[in-house]
Amino acid sequence: MTQSKEINQMASDRGRQDDENRPDDENNPLAEFMRQFGIQPGADGRFDLNDLMGSLQQAMNQFSSQMNAFGSGSEDGLNWTFTKDVARKVTAAQGADPSPTPADSQAVRDAVGLADLWLDGAMTFGRVSLPAEAWSRAEWIEKTFDVWRSLVSPVASSLAGSIGGLMQAESQEMAGLQPMMEPMMRAASAGMLAAQIGQALGQLSTEVVSGTDISVPLTAQPRVALLPANVAKFADGLDQSAGDVRLYLALRETARQRLFASVGWLGPQLLALIEHYARGITIDASAIEEAMEGQLSGEMTPDAIENLGNEVAGKLFEPKRTPEQEEILARLETLVALVEGWVDDVVSDTTASLMPQAGALLETIRRRRATGGAMENALKSLLNLELRPRRVRDAANLWAAVRAKKGVEGRDAAWSHPDVAPTSADLDDPLGYVEHGHAQLAAADEGDDLDAALRALLDEESGRGEQDGPGSGGPDDRPGSH
Repeated sequence: MTQSKEINQMASDRGRQDDENRPDDENNPLAEFMRQFGIQPGADGRFDLNDLMGSLQQAMNQFSSQMNAFGSGSEDGLNWTFTKDVARKVTAAQGADPSPTPADSQAVRDAVGLADLWLDGAMTFGRVSLPAEAWSRAEWIEKTFDVWRSLVSPVASSLAGSIGGLMQAESQEMAGLQPMMEPMMRAASAGMLAAQIGQALGQLSTEVVSGTDISVPLTAQPRVALLPANVAKFADGLDQSAGDVRLYLALRETARQRLFASVGWLGPQLLALIEHYARGITIDASAIEEAMEGQLSGEMTPDAIENLGNEVAGKLFEPKRTPEQEEILARLETLVALVEGWVDDVVSDTTASLMPQAGALLETIRRRRATGGAMENALKSLLNLELRPRRVRDAANLWAAVRAKKGVEGRDAAWSHPDVAPTSADLDDPLGYVEHGHAQLAAADEGDDLDAALRALLDEESGRGEQDGPGSGGPDDRPGSH
């Protein structure tokens, strides 16, 4: 009875406040919130607590039952089956996504076979062991989903903290309703985040042309894969033939996969940097509250939650980055620039006498990289990550300078250990790096704390690395670590 008196007194008091020219119910957020669930006060303007609890419990049970149809939630609080379902719906909404035909698969295998033959003499890294594949957009989602899940999971922890803080801030208004409302808020908010992640993955699936098109290894084992539908989309409007475009993209993807397969520390460090960045993401609780108040009705369904995810896309994450995130982003952009610059140099050197149209295709790649577009927007929705490596040209020039001075062997040897790979400072002075190796910074110990944190993240993955065996990318497989 005490809770009922508090709620009714609060509703009565709020209805008398401020703008008397507006109806009382518009001045009473609690009454308006109740109305969204079909709960109306009695003739005396008071709420019946039993009716209120029953209506809220019914709404929660209905939503939980519908979400459970996608499978149970995970330890991080997100329903990843629901996420994948949203991603595939977004993909399907962009147009037909047929499975690659046998002819598509053969064309990809032929292109990768020729790419391997050409690349054998242009690098020291050997071929990947798994056969090349042609993927549909839906298959890209399936094949890369586990890695995305591990990268995005830290965001769920931030979400849980934000909901707890939001409910604490609302505790005076919600009075005795907090124990009932908090589970509903958590479930709805987790659904919004899952929907936003699914929408971003679905959008990415329509843009990427290959497995590592975003310069990050997204499969458990290196495998060259092209998406024929997206390759055709990329080629649309270009002067080059479809076969030449396919071969050029196969050269880039094959070179990148050889790099990741042979340099054991590279892939894990890229993923560790992204995961560490994700752990610093802050959820904007006000965006959740605004979406819930503005859109949520008494009928909470997966479709409604998916719509809410679309509504808060681009708003769910706090725009401000921490100093540590800024440092991580700078290191990540440098490492991605080094990867893509190396690929540029390898492919340009390979095609110099074999493929005259490769130069024009490289400029197309560079324009695509510079504009960012849908791919960049999707990464921002996924991880609040504005990854635009601005120094790829500088990196390509550095690798070309090393190759001119020390040959292919000397260039590729720079990947032998993270301590000898070029840094951002080296991109400022490529000739100095060629002659002397690393630029010796005055503050040589800057970033040690971050390095320690990244090593801890890599150690967490060591169990997986031991299961996968040598060369899987675990910390003990890094060149120079023995």
